[in-house]
Amino acid sequence: MKKIVASVGLAAIGASGIESATAQALVAPDASKPWSVSATLRGFYDDNVSTLPNDFKVPSGQHRDTFGFEASPSAALVWSVEQTTVTLGVLGSFKYYEHKPIFSTDRWDKSFAFNAGLTHAFSEETSFRASDSFVIGQEPDMLRAGNTFSTFQRVSGDNIRNYGTLSLEMQLTPQFGLGVGYDNAFYDYKDRGANIPLVGEVQPSLAGALNRIENRAHLEAFWRIDPETKLLLGYQFTDFDYNSDELIGGTAFFGTVFDPFYARQRDSREHTVYVGAEHTFLPELTGSIRAGGSYSEYYNAPGADHQYSPYVNAIMKYSYAPESYVEGGFSYDRNATDVVGGGFSAGTLDAESAVVFVDLTHRITPYLFASLTGQFQNSKYHGGAFDNKDEQYYLAGLDFEYRFNQYFSAHAGYNYDRLESKDLGRTFDRNRVYVGVTATY
Repeated sequence: MKKIVASVGLAAIGASGIESATAQALVAPDASKPWSVSATLRGFYDDNVSTLPNDFKVPSGQHRDTFGFEASPSAALVWSVEQTTVTLGVLGSFKYYEHKPIFSTDRWDKSFAFNAGLTHAFSEETSFRASDSFVIGQEPDMLRAGNTFSTFQRVSGDNIRNYGTLSLEMQLTPQFGLGVGYDNAFYDYKDRGANIPLVGEVQPSLAGALNRIENRAHLEAFWRIDPETKLLLGYQFTDFDYNSDELIGGTAFFGTVFDPFYARQRDSREHTVYVGAEHTFLPELTGSIRAGGSYSEYYNAPGADHQYSPYVNAIMKYSYAPESYVEGGFSYDRNATDVVGGGFSAGTLDAESAVVFVDLTHRITPYLFASLTGQFQNSKYHGGAFDNKDEQYYLAGLDFEYRFNQYFSAHAGYNYDRLESKDLGRTFDRNRVYVGVTATY
């Protein structure tokens, strides 16, 4: 139940998709061996496990809240030889709920995450990186590939997200260099089939609204003006390809759907140009910023206006004490959304989202650690009945861990989520508390 917050990558336009919980498993417990295995057992309480709107009336015999327990095994490998490093990590999660979540078929959730990474230095001037992150899960934290949420809801079923990256950096002269990269995100939600009433608005499935492939490529030139500072100039191309043929919007009237809106009408291409800088203020304090503008075209949506929007990706990290650091960032970009406001108009095409996040880890004593995470996201929707409407999402997590030794630890924590949705009418709050133990070897 520890809050999993994806981080914004310093070197990438597309943010890192490796969740922190799995990334932690990639660290061997000591330097004597390159691998580690661990197992965690937790008990928890969740007061809104189905992320239901606050004004939703729960059917008789069903429950909004539940107690439960989670068993989570993991294994990791970090292998290095000369100029090459390989990392592998696998994490499983098996949750049992005392009260079955609404819309679920049983009391169990089974999640899985697999991460792989490769770095290789061809020479002092040329380096290559590749990574892949594959998850099967239900929570929105696990099912995002960056720091922006496309849906804020917990989704039952074996939903899949895969995120892979390739990048090559070349130092062509002592001052000038180039970086090229490609990343791909794949989403497959299992909630399929729109609900088409006899009379009324079509209710889309999550698969129809969000199943897609995102292809992103970038070219970035950098100029090193001193050992601590690089100036950046870059271009990024992004293609959003919705691979469902489902009807996701429109108004039904006795078997006829007026103003039908299909998933592929959300397809788009985005061109982004930006400038930026990376700077090492101190050995313990680093930061980067990329800022510019984007142009988006919706080639399968007749009559849809092209969109211009700001683009920002900034991050700073400060390691202020041994095993203690604070990391924060801000981003602004277009993203997919589960909102599909149709009716007697074209549906919602996408969203513009501003995101602020912070992640703090502090060693209180040699054995006691505290972690604090927080994120705020404001999303403004483009197109359809909710054009220019917005929602705000807040999340916060606090975790305490006591490490008895390098093999055994105990932890407890609290997570809070809130979706503020005055215009769309789906405001919800969610509180979670947990306590558990972890054994590592």
